[in-house]
Amino acid sequence: MKVLFYGGTRFVGKALVSMLLSQGHEIFVFTRGNLPVPKEVTHLKGDRSNDEDLKQLSDHSFDLIVDSSGRKLEDTQRLLEFSGLPCFRFIYISSAGVYENTQLFPVAEESSIDAKSRHIGKAKTESWLKAEGIPFTSFRPTYIYGPGNYNPIEKWFFDRITNNRPIPVPLDGQTITQLGHVYDLAVAIAKSLETDKAINQIYNCSGSKAVTFKGLIETAILATGNKVSDFNLRSFDPSKLDPKARKLFPLRLTNFFTDTNKIKNDLSWEPKFDLLNGLIDSYKNDYLLVNNNQFDFSSDELLFD
Repeated sequence: MKVLFYGGTRFVGKALVSMLLSQGHEIFVFTRGNLPVPKEVTHLKGDRSNDEDLKQLSDHSFDLIVDSSGRKLEDTQRLLEFSGLPCFRFIYISSAGVYENTQLFPVAEESSIDAKSRHIGKAKTESWLKAEGIPFTSFRPTYIYGPGNYNPIEKWFFDRITNNRPIPVPLDGQTITQLGHVYDLAVAIAKSLETDKAINQIYNCSGSKAVTFKGLIETAILATGNKVSDFNLRSFDPSKLDPKARKLFPLRLTNFFTDTNKIKNDLSWEPKFDLLNGLIDSYKNDYLLVNNNQFDFSSDELLFD
């Protein structure tokens, strides 16, 4: 297939580009050119907010379009205005962050949407694609981790572990969260292309198991080759912080985990990585290779005021 990526040189897009290339697809990426593009890929250089840049898409027709960088409905509408509709399908990378806070877990795809979510534009895009009758498949990952992650999730913990710092943990560390490896998300997206069952579907996509904050920290310690007993997990009171803010602690401060049965059943998909092996992969194949040894732990003290 002839495939167009909006994005495609960072994290999820990069992993999926590599996977689809290995399957023999012809890949085009539309990016600003800040990051290198594989030599096998055709680079259409431009900014998705610039109409003149987008006009070059009109010279092509695509079987598959993957939008891994759209945040607002207008983003997707403008892109499709210039590229035209894909002949086969539109793949959209949404977020489990669209869901409303709840006391009922795990969160399923039909659960209520938070109209005030910073990701609400992604939910609106999904609704528009369905209303317009555009064949699409959308993925709502929870926290994605793994090599190439530009969000400070596992790095936040690795920084403190490798510097033998006290590791802040909300209250007793029993809040539950959920992480999914970037490779597993890419596999799920690729598998969705193999079946019509995935057309016009929205899928939660994450690791099979949820984990407590304490369990996550202890697993990250083990992933670095250290002993849990050598580290101090220091409790803080999160009640004064925004539950969804991640400036002082990298994960939302409420329980947050989703039901992944739908994607497993529809796509015969199972994650390859459990949390320990996934964090080992991230530590060895990313953190140790790109860490610049510049650390700032001053924000930690704000948690204990």
